[in-house]
Amino acid sequence: MSKVTVIGAGSWGTTISILLAEKGHDVTLWVHDRARVEKIREYHENRKYLPGFQLPEVIDVTSDEACAEESAIIFFVSPTQVMRQVARQFARHIKPSAIIVNASKGIEEKTLKLPLTILEEELKTDNLAMLSGPNLATEVARGLPTATVVASRRDEINNAVQNSLMMDRFRVYTNNDIIGVQLGGALKNVIAIAAGTAAGLNLGDNSTAALLVRGLAEIARLGVAMGAKVETFAGLSGIGDLMATSFSRLSRNHWVGEQIAKGKKLTDILAKMKKVAEGVYTVIGALELSKKMNVRLPLAQEVYNALYLDKDPYAAIFDLMTRNPTNE
Repeated sequence: MSKVTVIGAGSWGTTISILLAEKGHDVTLWVHDRARVEKIREYHENRKYLPGFQLPEVIDVTSDEACAEESAIIFFVSPTQVMRQVARQFARHIKPSAIIVNASKGIEEKTLKLPLTILEEELKTDNLAMLSGPNLATEVARGLPTATVVASRRDEINNAVQNSLMMDRFRVYTNNDIIGVQLGGALKNVIAIAAGTAAGLNLGDNSTAALLVRGLAEIARLGVAMGAKVETFAGLSGIGDLMATSFSRLSRNHWVGEQIAKGKKLTDILAKMKKVAEGVYTVIGALELSKKMNVRLPLAQEVYNALYLDKDPYAAIFDLMTRNPTNE
């Protein structure tokens, strides 16, 4: 088996390291916070981000970037807004033949670039792939079965990543639509905030179903304008991830929406969070991209209004429901 490094020890990065260790790989988990390294080593548990789950003892935990030097596959699982900085830290330690897999979802605020573009620019490589799907970390860590998709322009990279993770409880599909898979994973977090708000307001199943369908239409509309394939959004990284994140109480973005429904302010919500809710930041990039592409995102706009302009959720719903009639 291969030497693999996982960069980022949040809940998902920790879970990926567990999966890789179970597959028999030589796994290193890189932790940004050096103070946490010894705690994880001592307890074989990431008590801050994935409490209650034992890490296999074969996983080496470190804060030394040199850990990536001999790795055949490297998973980047850092939040999108700091990914460029983290990639720069590792750039000189990654060998040219290494496969780089991004497993974070979002849009870089300042540049409006997707994660694989960030990694390509900073690491000077095209050995890139995106991992995305309905993969709530806690459920995967519990051993519950699910599926995911890996997307690369090159079939040999897809096959290598697929083989590195595929097991009886974690089924991995391949795709060549890197734009669609990245955008589906990023934009569903925005819609999940809206779904959490609807749940918090007790709007009912009809409302949630309509919200998700129209949210998926927005995701696909922007995706196609940026060069994605429309059918990608009917897959695991599109509707699959959207459903999981929008319905689950484990979803950070869903939780943010629930707090908005309770009348909480965004600054207060974020102050209580230990983990990153990417949709809070992705909505800004999504709206900027929609302007560049001349694409309408009314639902995302109202999520932004509720988060950043303190718009009353009921007023947002009224404005969405009373827009000019149109075709589906």
